[in-house]
Amino acid sequence: MVLALLLCGAVVLLVLAGLFAFGVRRRLIQRSGGTFDCNLRWEVSQQEAEEPSGKGWAYGIARYNGDRIEWFRVFSYAPRPRRHLVRGAIDVLERRSPRGEEEQALLSDAIVLACAVGTERTRVELALSEDALTGFLAWLEAAPPGQRVNVA
Repeated sequence: MVLALLLCGAVVLLVLAGLFAFGVRRRLIQRSGGTFDCNLRWEVSQQEAEEPSGKGWAYGIARYNGDRIEWFRVFSYAPRPRRHLVRGAIDVLERRSPRGEEEQALLSDAIVLACAVGTERTRVELALSEDALTGFLAWLEAAPPGQRVNVA
């Protein structure tokens, strides 16, 4: 009986330590400022772009860092960003409201922004709040002179 209680206590402590680590990681990411909640779907196929589903979305935090955006998964312990989006390599393709199953997969006030990224023109979709979208588009348009920026 004592062993069972001790084991349950250890499990509870491990769960609490894991939750605490998530909170500390998020604070460390937000410490430098310029962060916003951002769902991300990477390498979206043409069929998925035409008939979106709720699959493939990952919830994360994005952070402005000079001429790039660093994207971190929320449910991860990794201290480094999972993806980087360089300002000069982002072309905004379209803006739309979530459709179908996306309405349940994304935050309630999300707007989906489809972009082509990099030299491979990888299709990426970001789901942002209205305020975060305004900031993201302003950041794109604020590129230094001579940089090619396409904001739809």
